[in-house]
Amino acid sequence: MLKEFKEFAMRGNVVDMAVGIIIGASFGTIVKSLVDDVIMPPIGLLLGNVDFGNMYVVLKQAAAASAPYASLAEAKKAGAVTLNYGLFINAVVSFVIVAFAVFLLVRTINRLRKQQETAADPTTKSCPRCFTDIHIQATRCPHCTSSLT
Repeated sequence: MLKEFKEFAMRGNVVDMAVGIIIGASFGTIVKSLVDDVIMPPIGLLLGNVDFGNMYVVLKQAAAASAPYASLAEAKKAGAVTLNYGLFINAVVSFVIVAFAVFLLVRTINRLRKQQETAADPTTKSCPRCFTDIHIQATRCPHCTSSLT
């Protein structure tokens, strides 16, 4: 059983998938930082010093301390129930950036595959009599039965 597990774990597909997941998680962290620390502060500044990380609505006041809270962290610390729509906006922007990056990656891979397919040796040929595509090694057309020599 241990030998079978080792063979499974060392297959190329499993190792490639693991590497992809690790790189994807790291990429997600980078994009989150990009959104939170680079993109959203200038947008907030343009919108009148809005900090998207601190945009929330108090749904239920905390028992210990009542509103107004200076920040989301203060509201959470007090135990208030909040609807954090600013964090949601940050998450949506992060998702759009990641989705666009994945789209560009898949698009590039598809283009490279298409180029490889067109550059590959032909696997079929056309019958000179009926113009049916047939295997390159065929000596007789399966459609019209003419000789292809």
